[in-house]
Amino acid sequence: MHHTSFWQVLIVTGLLMAMSATASAQQGELTLDELFATPKLTGTSPSRPVWAPNSEHFAFSWNEPGGSGRGLWVSPSNGERVRLSADTASASVRDIVWADANTIVSLRGNNLWQTSLSQEEDLPLMPVGAGAHNLSLSPVGGQAAYIIDGDLWLADFHSEENRQLTDIGVASISGVPQGRYSRPDREIGPGIWSGPAYKWSPDGKTIAFHAVDRREMRKVPFPDYLAAETNPNEVRRAYPGDPNEIRRVGLLDVESGNITYLDLPDPHANQIVDFNWSPEGALLVDIASDTAVERKLFVVAPGESQVREIWRGVRESRMYTSFGSAWHPDGKQVILLSDMGDRYGLYVIDPSSPGDEPQLLTDPSYDVLSAPAIAGGTMFYPGNGVNPYEQHVYRLNTSGGDPEQITRLAGRNDGYPSPDGRHLVFTHNDDTSPAELYVVSSNGGDATRVTHSPLPAFTERTWAAAEYVSFPSLIDDYTLHARILKPANMQPGKKYPVVFGPVYSNTARNRWAGNYSLVQQLMVQKGYIIVQVDSRGSNGYGRAFREEFLLGFAGEDIDDYASAVAFMESLPYVDPERIGIWGSSYGGTLSVYSMLMKPGLFQVGIAAAAAVDPVFFGTDDVAIVRRPETHPDIFERKALKYAANLEGKLLFIHGMQDHVVPFKTTATLAEELIKQGKNFDFAFAPGATHAWSRERHYDRYLFGKIIEYFDRHLAEPSE
Repeated sequence: MHHTSFWQVLIVTGLLMAMSATASAQQGELTLDELFATPKLTGTSPSRPVWAPNSEHFAFSWNEPGGSGRGLWVSPSNGERVRLSADTASASVRDIVWADANTIVSLRGNNLWQTSLSQEEDLPLMPVGAGAHNLSLSPVGGQAAYIIDGDLWLADFHSEENRQLTDIGVASISGVPQGRYSRPDREIGPGIWSGPAYKWSPDGKTIAFHAVDRREMRKVPFPDYLAAETNPNEVRRAYPGDPNEIRRVGLLDVESGNITYLDLPDPHANQIVDFNWSPEGALLVDIASDTAVERKLFVVAPGESQVREIWRGVRESRMYTSFGSAWHPDGKQVILLSDMGDRYGLYVIDPSSPGDEPQLLTDPSYDVLSAPAIAGGTMFYPGNGVNPYEQHVYRLNTSGGDPEQITRLAGRNDGYPSPDGRHLVFTHNDDTSPAELYVVSSNGGDATRVTHSPLPAFTERTWAAAEYVSFPSLIDDYTLHARILKPANMQPGKKYPVVFGPVYSNTARNRWAGNYSLVQQLMVQKGYIIVQVDSRGSNGYGRAFREEFLLGFAGEDIDDYASAVAFMESLPYVDPERIGIWGSSYGGTLSVYSMLMKPGLFQVGIAAAAAVDPVFFGTDDVAIVRRPETHPDIFERKALKYAANLEGKLLFIHGMQDHVVPFKTTATLAEELIKQGKNFDFAFAPGATHAWSRERHYDRYLFGKIIEYFDRHLAEPSE
């Protein structure tokens, strides 16, 4: 007979008690501290995957739940036997390139590392300069380019020497290395908001690069109050109507170092959407005006530098530059993403026949959401063909046939096809799940999950899933759409408070939105109904609905929220006396203008990083408000003009290093509210930027203020 010792009983009892306590804690009340603890509940999201040239493996950076840093992980094309291939003592993996089908070169710290799959070795290859980024392998092998301080450098793997290829970079005038506009005065790289960096020609002899010069832009002070003495720090930051960045495309001869700049029109008023080399060495250049009104495509013949316009599209009502382009698999025709129809679609044009009309390739009943990836003679692209709330990956054989939907998991899916087009790795996330990697055959079938990122404390919880509803607009014939999260086990006869937010366009989406999603789940647990609305300006409902936002900020989109409030108030479980709104950036704009222009619509509003004065918008915002000299009435739509209307509870949140929406603008509105005798509240963060919701310490502090404010003014029924 087996006898159990006292110590065994004690140990087992202790384990059972610990497991019970853990389970209780996991199913107990969420706390803000738990959401913002380190390691993060949601773990480390996998990076974009990079395929081997023979399509047999793909690599990505990631870490298992609870781990720190990012290792190099490799998977075969079927998604099985995923393994860590990096030395755990090395720095985090930043960039990944395949030197051949068996060898990976990755950027870690100030070194390049070489990983051999066949020999299962991971060894330092050579040092590079501090701050290296944008690693890209030469098509002929043995060398890789990267960027440091706005200049291109070349690492030679055989000699282990680094050579500076350009002398373009000019340091930023800002002494505070944070914020959207703390960028070099001149650099190779994307613009403030968009654009490519550089790309190798197929023969490895030329690099096309994007040069951005900001030295003619206005100098704007963003004081640093955290310095030993207040530092009147300046950044290059223009306003609508000001000179913008000068954006040019250069061709660098790698051997000689000679640079030829393309003669593209109005580099101060046009952004470089993208550029791409054909297999034969022709360069396709895609540009769009900052106003989004005009778009042009150019081709540069192999070995030449003269640009030839092959297509132009002009529409005065356009306000988005959601464009893209690529070479057709035949290497001769061009595929472009355009909004010529009611929905965004992919079109094909022949550069040799510039007078011909572009031909639509994709289904006109839904939007194509980005430029295609070309693999194995096939186009892969994301679209919202299932419904406006989801994004799936579609495949289209350019030799003929109809588009096919490849991904089936409800939510948001972004695809990365193998070079032969036979497999698709995709990132998937939804209302209750952060992004994970999956792989599926491009012929369809069940997807194989590759990563499992969240901590057990996340996966063992039950998270609130969203409902998607539609209701009529109160001002016109549009049907509006919303995403709703409700508390579990709602009690019959009880009325619940409603919080709209975070508000913005394109928010009625089945996706995981990082800290915003975590905070929404916490608020649902606390008894709030959470609502997000696709107000006008959102994709997925046709061009007219999308473009009604032009010149109409904080106008009819606020009417959409009034329609949504009326819909929610019609539900028997909603307390019409406890409805709030909050958002950040333009979501903050919607919040504060709703409180001031429709007093009484919301009882409580929280406006984070709110743009409240169009005079201080950015040069990119000319796409929605145009310029003061052409539309002066739009620039008179300042929130302070309506300050006397404030009735409800209003909280401002703002980071003092916010370059996108200057703190000054909220301070000016606050001063006017004080003069009007209005009561409001303010939470500021001295070192936070426009991206406060993702910045350590500031995220926990400011989200805490949001929840505390709603708890104070909405949690209990009014008398």
